[in-house]
Amino acid sequence: MFSTQTYIERRNALKRSVGNGLILIMGNEEAPMNYHDNTYRYRQDSNFLYYFGISLSNLAAIIDVDSGEEIIFGDEFSMDDIIWVGPQPTLADQARKVGVYRTEPYSKLADKLTKSKKVHFTPPYRYENKFKLCEWLNIPVNKLKERASVDLIKSIIAQRAYKSAEEIVQMEEAVNICREMHIAAMRETKAGRKEYEIAAIIHGKALEFGGELAYPIIFSINGQTLHNHYHGNIMVEGKLALNDSGAENSMFYAGDITRTIPVSKKFTERQKEIYNLVLKMQLAAIDALKPNIQYKEVHLIANRILLEGLTDLGFIKGDIEEMLNEGLQGLFMPHGLGHAIGLDVHDMEDLGENYVGYREGLERSTQLGLKSLRMAKELEEGYVITVEPGLYFIPELIDKWKSEKKFADFINYDKLESYKDFGGVRIEDNCLITANGQHTLGKPIPKTIEEVEDLKN
Repeated sequence: MFSTQTYIERRNALKRSVGNGLILIMGNEEAPMNYHDNTYRYRQDSNFLYYFGISLSNLAAIIDVDSGEEIIFGDEFSMDDIIWVGPQPTLADQARKVGVYRTEPYSKLADKLTKSKKVHFTPPYRYENKFKLCEWLNIPVNKLKERASVDLIKSIIAQRAYKSAEEIVQMEEAVNICREMHIAAMRETKAGRKEYEIAAIIHGKALEFGGELAYPIIFSINGQTLHNHYHGNIMVEGKLALNDSGAENSMFYAGDITRTIPVSKKFTERQKEIYNLVLKMQLAAIDALKPNIQYKEVHLIANRILLEGLTDLGFIKGDIEEMLNEGLQGLFMPHGLGHAIGLDVHDMEDLGENYVGYREGLERSTQLGLKSLRMAKELEEGYVITVEPGLYFIPELIDKWKSEKKFADFINYDKLESYKDFGGVRIEDNCLITANGQHTLGKPIPKTIEEVEDLKN
């Protein structure tokens, strides 16, 4: 936990911003895998962690903005519980550590919500919380999202988007755990091994350094599949392995790092060409980071370099700006450049991507690639974002565009045929926006061709 004062100040700022009514912050329950007592790894709701700091299941909290009263609702451990899980601090003791001096049984929560006050709640993403809200507030389940409090959503984002110095310490730690995960993967990736062997090593490193996974591991020789959670392939000489894996530290802050590594001891010449183009995109994007620049513009900077590089390599021809405006780059990078990161790997995405990454007057594109840009608005000091350009050869997408004769005057489809087995390259780091630019979080993780090859050899 952070200091008591940190949580008090966060809640006081939330009260000032919301202005009136009752704020309801719901924690998460345990989630059964196949029966009640066999559960997935527990993860508390990030908003509950931010304002109340307690990682226990079956909690909820109310903040009465008008009176200032704060109550955490939950049930104390019974003797039967203690027999199975051992002695535990009381809920009242844990509440005091975060500056809350009143606790009530969970069963009392519904009565508190019957007062004639507006109840502010965020869009629920867990079904058990949806059912509770429907019952407590008499709202049909299909109306919950539209009845969620926009005032509360915007107030939370206005706080959580800016990372404090103590949060940055936690995020640096998370990225440093990621570093151990990625270095181990680089060393252990070799022909003849199964992908799941490396995935196990990656997960083991997260645990070894006091963390957990921030999201399911992406480790695959089929890097052209953006979110590939299958780990059953045997690695073979001449292939690339894409490793997108991140750690969550003991304070629940996430790191999100991607590296692409050769299965062989060295990159082939063809791999070097593609890899160095992606690295050039990433370094230019990172160099462009500063307050007040739109992240959409940084995305376009990276994509402009992508098109220039593809032209030099003979994959495409034509006017760069025309291709950029028409969206040709979506064939090769069908995702956005990055996203906010913090207590969530896609920070605050449960509150709504457009609230987090866009603003009034900045509309989301419908263009392939650009439509998936989660962060587009102006960057501000204190934001932490990922920078993760990629270049992929997706056979199904290539075939679709070719059959439609899409951009036929620009794209060398004959050359693309020989790259359908290439896979993909993505390189990702986490960057704090500073007063004059950016700070890349964590100790350096091997990234240049020379650094990666040196580690493997």
